[in-house]
This record gives sequence, C-alpha cells and structure tokens, in this order.
Amino acid sequence: MRFSDYPFLKYLPLLIGGILLAGSFEFFRIKTIAIIVLILVLSYFLLINLKTNQTRLQVLSLIGYLLIFSFGILLSRYQEGQAALLSLDEPFESYLAEVRQFDLQKPNSFENLLEIKAIKRDSEWKAASGLVIIYHQAPEPLLPGQVIRVSKAPERVGAPKNPHEFEGICFRQFIGKDFQVLEKAGESSFEFFLVNFRNHLATRLGDQIPDPQSEQIALALLLGQKQSLDRDLREGYVQAGVMHILAVSGLHVGIIYALFLSLLKPLRLSKKWSRIYLLFVVLLIWVYALVTGLSPSVVRAATMFSLLSLGQLRERKPSIFNILAFSAMLMIAVNPEVIKEVGFQLSYLAVAGIVLIQPLILNWWLPRNRILEYFWQLTAVSLAAQLATFPLSVYYFHLFPTYFLLGNLLIIPLAFLIMQAGVPLVLFGWIPFFGEGLGWLLSKLIWFQNQLIQLLQVLPWGKIDRLTISPLSMILFWMALLVWSAWETGNRKQLIYLSFTVFSIWSGLRFFEVLNRPAQELVIYQGKKGQVFDFSFEKKLFAWNQGVDQEELSFVVDPNRISNQLPQIPDTMIGILDTASIIQLFPLNVSYNQKTSEIYFPLQKPKDVAIWSEGEWKSSSKRDTLKLGAAAFRILF
Repeated sequence: MRFSDYPFLKYLPLLIGGILLAGSFEFFRIKTIAIIVLILVLSYFLLINLKTNQTRLQVLSLIGYLLIFSFGILLSRYQEGQAALLSLDEPFESYLAEVRQFDLQKPNSFENLLEIKAIKRDSEWKAASGLVIIYHQAPEPLLPGQVIRVSKAPERVGAPKNPHEFEGICFRQFIGKDFQVLEKAGESSFEFFLVNFRNHLATRLGDQIPDPQSEQIALALLLGQKQSLDRDLREGYVQAGVMHILAVSGLHVGIIYALFLSLLKPLRLSKKWSRIYLLFVVLLIWVYALVTGLSPSVVRAATMFSLLSLGQLRERKPSIFNILAFSAMLMIAVNPEVIKEVGFQLSYLAVAGIVLIQPLILNWWLPRNRILEYFWQLTAVSLAAQLATFPLSVYYFHLFPTYFLLGNLLIIPLAFLIMQAGVPLVLFGWIPFFGEGLGWLLSKLIWFQNQLIQLLQVLPWGKIDRLTISPLSMILFWMALLVWSAWETGNRKQLIYLSFTVFSIWSGLRFFEVLNRPAQELVIYQGKKGQVFDFSFEKKLFAWNQGVDQEELSFVVDPNRISNQLPQIPDTMIGILDTASIIQLFPLNVSYNQKTSEIYFPLQKPKDVAIWSEGEWKSSSKRDTLKLGAAAFRILF
C-alpha cells in the first residue's frame, strides 16, 4: 500500500504529536494557540480557492499539517485548563458532589463514585472538579444523578511513592451517614437515563439467569459491567487468553452487526428499504454503545461499522485504514486523554494487526473443508491480533497466556452463541415465559463456557508471567510486523534499509544502557508502615523487609522488580544488631536506624542518590544520611 493513499493515516500522528508535545509550548497562552489555529484555518480556505499549481499545493499541505498539529496542542491545553478548574490540594470545609453510579456492596458499607461540583472554602462556595470514591452506611441507597452535601473534605490518596506503582483516583472518603441528599436533578438528564436503563437491564438479567456465576459473565459480556466479577473467575479468563470477551468491545459490536446484517438477504428488501434497514442497524449499534458505557473499543467498532454501512448506502467500499484513523481522530478530538488508555491502544492495535497480518497468515494454508476453513480463519485472526498486541500486553500486564489460541478457538464460537441468546434476552426478556426460557438457555451456555475455562486453567504452564519489554523494543517489534506486511507489495530495498536503521538504533541504545548500568544499586521502597531494601550487584538481588506485609509487596515492590528483570524471590540480607536500634546490613554495608528510619553510609559513599517524584527519579543532594518515609530512594555505588 502507498501511505499517501490514506490521508487520515497521515493526519493521525500529527494530532497525537500535538497532544503529546503540548507541554513544550507552555510559553503560549491558550488564547494565542486558538488564534494561531484560526489563522491557519483562514489561510487554508483562502489558498484552496486560488489557482492550482504545484507550489500552492505544497503550501496548502504544509498549512494543513500545521493546523492539525496546532489543533492537537489546543485540545490538550484546553483539557488541562478544565481539569485545573480549582485546586483541591488546599484545605476546604465541605463539598457538593453528584453521584455517578449505583452502590456497590462491600462487607461493611456501600461503595460509590462522586464527582465534586463545588467546595466551601473560607465560608464561600466555589466551583471545583474532581472524583472521590466514598463508602457510606446510609439506609437508603445512593442513586446516579443525586446531588449530596458532605460536611468534611475527602482524604487525598498520595501520588505513587514507588517506581511503576499504580496511580488511580486521587480522593477517597468514608462518610458513613454523615451526608445530606439535596436533590435528584440529574435523574432526568440523558446521561443518567442511560445509567438507570443499564441498571434496569442488569436487574432483569439477574432475575432471569439462575446461576450466580453465569449472571456475572452475562453482565460483563452483554452490558460491560465487571464490578461484581469473581476474582477467581476473572483470573481464569485472563489465563485462558480470552479476557477480551468480557470487556464489551469490537467483537461484541461485530457479532450484533453480523446478526442483523445476516437477516438482510432473507428479507429480500428493495433498494430503498435495504438502505433504511442499514440505517436502523447503525442506530442499534450506537444504542448498544451508549448502553454499555461508550468504552474506546466499542466506540471504535461502532464508528467503523457506521462508516462501512454508509459506504454501502453510497455503493462504495471505503478504505479500512482511513476508517480506523478517522475514528481514532474523532475519539481523540472528544477526549485527548483517551490516547493514554490501555483499552484504546489495545483495540486499535488488534484491528490493525488483523487487517495487516491476518491475510498473510491465511496464505500459509488453504483448507478445502468449510469447517476447517472457519477454524483456520479464526486461528489467523487470533494470531494476528495477538502478534500486534503482544508487546503492549507485556508492557502493561507482564504476562503472556500460553493457551490463548486454544482458548480463542473454544470460547469465541461459544461467545457468539451466547450473544445470539443474550441480545434477544436483553431486547425481549420482558415477555413472560420467553424471557425465562432464554435466561435458562443463556445460563447453561455460560456455565459450559466457564467449565471450559476451568479446564484450560488446570493445564500446566498456563501463563508466562513477570515478562517485561522496553518502549524501544516494542517499536522494533511493530516495525518488523510492518516490514513483513509490506514485503510483497512494497519497495524491498527501502524496507531492508529501514529495518537495518531501526535495529542499529535499538542495538546502540541497548549497548549504551548496559555500559552505563551501575555496578551496585540499592532501591528502598516505601510501604505504609515500613520499607523494603533491594540491593542488586553482579546479577544477584538481596532484600531486607522492614515491616511491609506480603500483600503490599505485590504493588509496592514487584512492579519495579519486573520492569528491571530482577528475581521475584531474592536472597535475604544479613542484619546484625549493632546497638539497641541500629542494624548493620550485609552485603550492603549500610547502617539502618529503626527508631528514626535513617540510613548511614559508614564505609562506602554513594555516587548518586535519587528520590521517586512525579513519576521519575530526581537527584538529591544528600549523600551521608537519608531520612526515609517520603518516597522510594535509589542509591548508586
């Protein structure tokens, strides 16, 4: 393929580049950037009406590219301005907030999510913005759209104190019964109508599906509600490599699209009514997308199928690459932060892999049997999607499901049957006897699917975990896939040069990284009530745990160990009590004061000391004594 034949593929990187590089243009005010965008728009439309020549076309292209890049900067800066409506870091007395979801049952309370609308500071109400996870014990449940007043400020969940530690919502609070429901103004809005409608459908599914585990899977598969999903059940689907079927995605939208499109031929509609039917299918897809919460993968799939259907209405077949890029640009324009979401990245990578790689895999074998052909096509799709998403999955989740191919071959056809029963149940479950019958059938199908998952789970070596990959290695892997996909139709000489250049850059950076790797490194992780010392040298790791429990290790220490390919089970340091409170740690040769949480370096002075702050290591001027407790430290010797 020629890159120039797909204009939106050229525009998409410029838009993303503008968003990612917006921080480099902070010296421009947002109004200045808006004026620049306006000038570029006016210049573009002025030039487009002039007489055509080569120079004008080149200038026009340059203005267009600058316009898209500047628009990306404007989007990012505007969103930053909205997020920083009012700082919640300074103390405030109380706040007004809107309930965002239905209560989730916890052992001793109910969990919910609030969106702060205003705070009271110095006896004055001011507009504010922020999300708070709350736990309450009120006799009446909180409902989406209610506005409540809470008489005390929430607790800030601190920024991650350790490298690669998860960062989530910034505020949480136990409010018990200490709040007041002021109004239910939001209930009549379209947004909360959808939330209530989704809850109504979930309640109906729960009433009509007798098996509790089948109900959990049905809620996840049909409505995208995974809050009540059993932990062991979730782990089973992850290990089988089919967790994607429980996240409402393009697969589900595709099944619904295929289901209704398959009725088009038997109906034998005229050209006019066929077009009306296609518009109905597009409308139905978007209703489903709205009901399931507009996740990135669903919006991408809904946009793609809508554009394909509109192409059919005009008797044209639009390019899948342009559709992919255009749908991504639409989503980014609505919410620039979506490019940082894992679901968005995995969704587009999977489809790109299927489009580019699946035809190449299909050519390996041409089965004559229709059943074999079906399973071979399914195999090709699974392999292509896995190849494209493998680097990103390893980067984020550090594991690889060994039996993903077997899991997809068994579960995807069954998921298709489940959707065939589930969609009519959602639409017509209110009909007496019909709804109960479909609920029973759906329950049995999901029960059978869960049994298959359990069988896959007991197979040996079901997953390879603690994997890691660098961003540069990911790019190298994807470049190799692109070269493979373009090998038959592209310029092979240029592809070889490109591959050699990328590989040389990767090799050089890896060599530089190994060359500059410290001979000895100490990382001190900060837990809730203690610290963990990791000392690595000569490919060995020694650890000392000072008050961090086993459960906390998994998210405080493990992420950095995995990222740096360090052993999961290190050797234990030797601690010798020097005085009543000071311990000498070997082979580290440092002293640790248990009372004051201070570290001394009596024998060997560190070459560099850094503290983990704002997502990166920042050098510290301290060298002789370190006071622990604020965040993680890294000491190089």
